[in-house]
Amino acid sequence: MAYFDAASSAPLHPVARQALLASFDEGWADPARLYREGRRARVLLDAAREAAAEAVGCRPDELIFTSSGTRAVHTGIAGALAGRRRIGRHLIVSAVEHSSVLHSAELLETAGGSVTQVAVDRAGLVDPAAYGDALREDTALACLQSANHEVGTEQPVGAVAEVCREAGVPLLVDAAQSLGWGPVDGGWSLLTASAHKWGGPSGVGLLAVRKGVRFAAQGPVDERESGRAPGFENIPAIVAAAASLRAVRAEAAEEAVRLRKLTDRIRARVPRLVSDVEVVGDPVRRLPGVVTFSCLYVDGEALLHELDREGFSVSSGSSCTSSTLTPSHVLRAMGVLSEGNVRVSLPLGAAEEDVEGFLAVLPRVVTAVREKLGAPVSQTVVREADVLVVDSLGKRCPIPVIELAKVIGDVPVGGLVRVLSDDEAARLDIPAWCEMRNQEYVGEEPADQGTAYLIRRAT
Repeated sequence: MAYFDAASSAPLHPVARQALLASFDEGWADPARLYREGRRARVLLDAAREAAAEAVGCRPDELIFTSSGTRAVHTGIAGALAGRRRIGRHLIVSAVEHSSVLHSAELLETAGGSVTQVAVDRAGLVDPAAYGDALREDTALACLQSANHEVGTEQPVGAVAEVCREAGVPLLVDAAQSLGWGPVDGGWSLLTASAHKWGGPSGVGLLAVRKGVRFAAQGPVDERESGRAPGFENIPAIVAAAASLRAVRAEAAEEAVRLRKLTDRIRARVPRLVSDVEVVGDPVRRLPGVVTFSCLYVDGEALLHELDREGFSVSSGSSCTSSTLTPSHVLRAMGVLSEGNVRVSLPLGAAEEDVEGFLAVLPRVVTAVREKLGAPVSQTVVREADVLVVDSLGKRCPIPVIELAKVIGDVPVGGLVRVLSDDEAARLDIPAWCEMRNQEYVGEEPADQGTAYLIRRAT
C-alpha cells in the first residue's frame, strides 16, 4: 500500500514514537506538584514548550498546548474576539479556511457579530489588498491559513499581516499544513497548528499568542496552560509532538526539494495520461508534497475506492465523497471542477516507485470508472424551440456534466443547451466544464424543479 494522504494525517514519525514511549516512564505525574515525580514531568513539559516555541518563532511563555488543532483554532479565535470586544465584533476570514475557522465564524454570526469572507482566485490565492478593503473600524480579528489543506496553495501571510498591522488588527494564522516545513514569516499575532499533520501524535495542538495581543480566554478558568487550555496536560504526547516537529524541520529543506520534484511529475503527467483533467491549486506557491486534480465524467467516491483497491490511499474534496452531496467549499470558492477530485499528499520518505505506480494505474482506473457510469438514456434529451434540454433531475455528479458533454455537439455553434439539475455540485461543475471545453456558460435560471443551467455552444 502507498499512503498518499499526509495532508489529512501524517504517519507517526519514528522520533515521535521513541519520545512517546520514553516519556511514559517520566511524564505521568502532575507537573504542577513539587515532589520529585512532578518536577520530572515539569521538566519534560517545559522542554517541549521551548522546542515548539523555537520552531514556531515565539517565546515559550507565548505558547500553550491544546487537545487538538481544532481546539487551538476555536480557543484562539474566541479569546482574541473577546479580548477586543470593545473594538467591535467583526471578523475577516478567507473563503478557503479550514472548517474549524469557518465554524467559529458561524458561531460569531449567530451571536450577533459579523463576518467578511475574502474571495480567492482560481488558484486559491487571496489578494492582500482584499484584506485591506475588508478592514473596518469594528474589525476585531482577521484569519488566514498559511497553506490550503485541499489544494496546497500557500498564502501571502507576510503581506496580509502587514496590512493588518497597519490597521492595528491582529492576524491569526492557521499553520497546520505548513509548520512542519518551516516557520511562518510575517508579523502574525496568533498562530495555531496540529501535531498529527507533521508526524506527531494526534490529540495535540498548539496555540501561540504574541505578547501585547489582547486575549481573554473563554469558559471556566483553569490553572493549566496559562488558564487558556483546561485539563491535565498529555505530557507524553506533547513531548512526542515537540520532538517530531524538531525532527521533521531538520529534514524539511532536503525533503521539500525531493517531494516537489515528485509532485511536479504528477502535475505534468496526469493531464497527458488522462483526458479531461484539471490540475488545481497554484502551480508555484504550494506545499511541496500536495497535488490536486479533478477528472471530468468521474464519480469521486468510485474513483477513490478503485484506487484503494489498487493499493493507493488518496483523498478528495469532491462533492461525491460528502454525505451532504455539496461541493467542497474550497473548490467552490476557487470556481474549479469538483467532480472526480483527487488530492495526492505525499508523506516524508514517499518512494519514487510508488508515484510511478500511481501514474501507471490512474489512466486505467479513470477509464474503468467512466465506463461504469454508462451513456445517458435518450429520454433525458428533448427540444424546446431552439434549445436542447437535458433533464438530469435526481442524478448526482458527474451525470449532469456527462449528459451535457454528450449532446453539446447536437446543437449548432451558437445554439443553447439547457441542463436541469437539482444537484448543488452542478452549479460549480457545469461552469468549470464550459471553461475547460471552451464553451460559453450563459448562466442559471429558476426551473419548476431544481435549477436550469444555460450553455451556448462556442466551438
